[in-house]
Order: sequence, then C-alpha cells, then structure tokens
Amino acid sequence: MTDRWMARSNVSGDDRPGCAGAVLRGHDSMNSVREVLPVERERAISTLTLAFASDPVVRWVFSDPLAYSTLWPPFIEAFAGRAFDNGTAYTVGRILAVTLWLPPRVGSDDASMLALAFDSPEDSVRADLDGFFEQMGHVHPSFDHWYLPLAGVDPPAQGRGLGSTLLRHGLEAVDQSGLPAYLEATSPRNRDLYARHGFEEIGVIQQGGSPPMWPMLRQPR
Repeated sequence: MTDRWMARSNVSGDDRPGCAGAVLRGHDSMNSVREVLPVERERAISTLTLAFASDPVVRWVFSDPLAYSTLWPPFIEAFAGRAFDNGTAYTVGRILAVTLWLPPRVGSDDASMLALAFDSPEDSVRADLDGFFEQMGHVHPSFDHWYLPLAGVDPPAQGRGLGSTLLRHGLEAVDQSGLPAYLEATSPRNRDLYARHGFEEIGVIQQGGSPPMWPMLRQPR
C-alpha cells in the first residue's frame, strides 16, 4: 500500500477533540440523538453490519457471506472504531441507526483495516484493492476536517428518517467547529442523500471491476 494512503491517519484515537457533544446528546427517545455508550459498542457494530449487508462497495470486498459476517465487524472497528474512543459515535433510540464520526487528525487503523480487506476477496478483487485504496488516500483531504467513514440504519428501521436525523445533528456540531466534513458515498442513493445535506462530489473512485464510490466534501455553514 502506498505511503500516500497510509499517511492519511497518523494520529491515535486517544484524544477527545472539542466536538459540540451537547448538541448531539438527547433523551433516550426514538428520534433523539445521543452518544453510543461503551456498553453499546458491540450492538452499534451489529447495527452497522446489518445496514451494510447489501452495500455494493462493501460486498464487492466481502462478497462471501461467511467472510462478510466474520470480517466486516472487525473492519468497522479498524475503519471507524476510534469514533467510540473519542465520544463521536452517535445513535438514536435503541441503536436503530449509527453514525461514526472521526474528529480532525484522528484516523483509521489502516494496518488492521487493510489486512482484513485483503483477507477476503477473490483474486480478481484483490488485484484491484490496492489501486482502490490508493485512490481513497489520494482524494482524502489533507487539511483538518471531520470524517464520516460509516453511517447506517438497521434495515427494518429504514425509511423513517433516522439516518437524516443523525446526519443533521452531526453536521450541526461540525459546523460549530468551523471545519468541513468529508465522506465517501457507496451508492447513488446515498450520494443523493448526502447531496441534500450539502455535500458535493469531488470525484469518483473506481478501480478495475469495482463499483464506483463518490468522495464528497461539505463546507461549514
């Protein structure tokens, strides 16, 4: 993997930068946003596992059902688990939807993430993964920003606006920081959803036989 990709996350998740957490904490009702509690970490990962079961990019990497069920949960931890450590993992109600925000200068556990990704695919997919991740690293902003690696809703709860509720509250806090927000949309539907919340496409990531993924940036408001 290129230095360009590996260098994008060089700060550990031990510090808790000043996200406007009070904005994101609410009473435990169905649509009130709150921080994921430490004892709820595994359940939040389970929700995201259900949410991404038909995601085109994720299932391109983890196409085998057994590989998905065994490798995707630890991949979530490697990709976005530092959100739990920094108090920037959010949910609504009974953990029906989850967003994992990484604060400025807090990155993924790239070594673990890449090891898990390369453990699963068929040879044809594995051949494209390095280029795919290199493109991710190339387009990822080098300036301070908030990163939303993962956001998902438990399938039976989809269509109730829970994902949009979480996203709006997260962006309120991001805007208070005065910094932009960045994410990668893994489907046209998600791309359109994020566009409605002010994100703009800044390119497309696609390598060989991979599905497209759209990096998106939102300036503070």
